[in-house]
Amino acid sequence: MKRRSYASRPETLDTLFQGRLAIMQRRDGYRFSLDAVLLSHFVKLAGHEKIVDLGTGNGVIPLILASCNPSVLVTGLELQDSMVERAERNVRLNRLEPRVRIIRGDVCRIEQLFPPRSFDLVVANPPYRRIASGRINPDREKSLARHEIRGCLRDFIRAGFYLLPPGEKMDLVYPASRLSDLFNGMRAEGMEPKRLRIVHSYAESAATLLLVEGVKGAKSELKIMPPLIVYAKGKEYSPELKTILEGNSR
Repeated sequence: MKRRSYASRPETLDTLFQGRLAIMQRRDGYRFSLDAVLLSHFVKLAGHEKIVDLGTGNGVIPLILASCNPSVLVTGLELQDSMVERAERNVRLNRLEPRVRIIRGDVCRIEQLFPPRSFDLVVANPPYRRIASGRINPDREKSLARHEIRGCLRDFIRAGFYLLPPGEKMDLVYPASRLSDLFNGMRAEGMEPKRLRIVHSYAESAATLLLVEGVKGAKSELKIMPPLIVYAKGKEYSPELKTILEGNSR
């Protein structure tokens, strides 16, 4: 991820995929992380999908999916006005207006925003810290994105269940330390875990992230994929990560 910094401005212009995708972000506010890139890579597309990203932030996941897959239509749902505005600018910056739209709305009130079963695929990078877990960041963009202040994991899964027809998929990224919460929440809301990829910083280190695909109303059977290793040594990305970040993996 290349970063261009402007000392006199509150935002930076970051690029992905060797400059093919540009993302405006607040310098000191919420910024997308590798989680979003890995989730976008994890998604399996058959073409012509209507996709919704719940809690889209700066819009990076819709931008990645639309830029790599010219047949998809992607909606980004975001609660915070500041990030809705920034995500809309990012859509225009990348000339993806015909296929990406950003909507302001609350995941917890999903029925007021969309009809049931109105998407083919749901993706989400939900807030991962409980209210009582750790210091809540004083920056509102960061705190709402990281802590379950305005929506918990179950709220996101429940919204995904509402938005999908039976048999369709929801893809999520979540901390490895909360695997039991994730699987229990998915099953409680009718979203059966069917595909799992575990992310490690190094081959010999403990897991850090989970990439999980659930299928609405499916029977129990989980496919565990080979682990995804971020670093080969030191701060050098693994060959797979380099390929993903270059945008050559689809």
